[in-house]
Amino acid sequence: MNIRENIPLSTLTTMRLGGPARYVAEIADKDDIKKAYAFASEKNLPTWIMGAGANTIGKDAGFRGVILLNKIRGTEIIKESPDELILKGMGGEIWDDFVAFACQKGYSGIEALSGIPGTLGAAPVQNIGAYGQEISQVITEVEAYDTHERRFVTIKARDMKMKYRETIFNHGPDAGRYFIVSVTVRLKKGTLAPPFYRSLQSYIDEHGETDFSPENIRRMVLIIRAAKLPDPSEEPSAGSFLKNVTLKSPAAIAAAKENGYPTYQKPDGSTIINSGWLIEQAGLKGQTFHGFRVSDKAALILINDSAKSYTDLSAARNEIKKTIKDKFGYELAQEPVEIGDKNED
Repeated sequence: MNIRENIPLSTLTTMRLGGPARYVAEIADKDDIKKAYAFASEKNLPTWIMGAGANTIGKDAGFRGVILLNKIRGTEIIKESPDELILKGMGGEIWDDFVAFACQKGYSGIEALSGIPGTLGAAPVQNIGAYGQEISQVITEVEAYDTHERRFVTIKARDMKMKYRETIFNHGPDAGRYFIVSVTVRLKKGTLAPPFYRSLQSYIDEHGETDFSPENIRRMVLIIRAAKLPDPSEEPSAGSFLKNVTLKSPAAIAAAKENGYPTYQKPDGSTIINSGWLIEQAGLKGQTFHGFRVSDKAALILINDSAKSYTDLSAARNEIKKTIKDKFGYELAQEPVEIGDKNED
């Protein structure tokens, strides 16, 4: 296990913010997990689990504990039949590589999630979703290290309490309790059927696409994402910065429709309004706040053009949220997690 000292969080996160982490431990195998937690315990330090840092914000004060970087790699076929593919990937595997493998095999279930940055271990934590698919639809179980009981456990999908961007791994009393070692998904042979999520359907209509195989859906999604979403290595960002608005009652849904707001029903049956649409309608697209620019391609993306501190980010976020609250009455919530908030042990 490789342990480094005083590593800037700005070098570990794609938003490029944050002061120094006291220690960073790179986890290459299951044995390293126990060693890393023992190291933190000996020094009486908190821990924070990270993958690629794509949905993570560092704060100016840094982190006084141990960052655990999940670097456990590998993908295994558990079962392959004419009807389904059961695939197990290790937590440090790059998510998009995992998706590419499944698509090449010709199985459907995660193709619309192509291009999402980050690691496989992070995917169930936030129940990632895009273009009408969510990992909650295909995940069967995870293997994890339980830091409370200090042993490896298997957690079934039914016990993960997966909702829109929420699971037991990032909300509630068990947030940060589990280090995800591997993720198992069940995929089906076949193709998706229209109608698709709005932007994907628009692309299909515009280009006369008729092939909805996993590989072709993946190709189209990657094209759409490349046109809309910045490359974090070139323009520092943390992916979608603000969550979509979930309408929690029939009255709220009816009011949104009456006002002409575009709504979308998610796989779990909930109804949302795209927050990017709200931000764009408020005239914020392309505007800069405290060194952060609202992307002129996808309004949910906040790009760090010149900011150096979390204080700048906080000020930018608050201005955007206030504008939306004043204009539409909706309270927007931040999507990326902040190091030290809930994943701390």
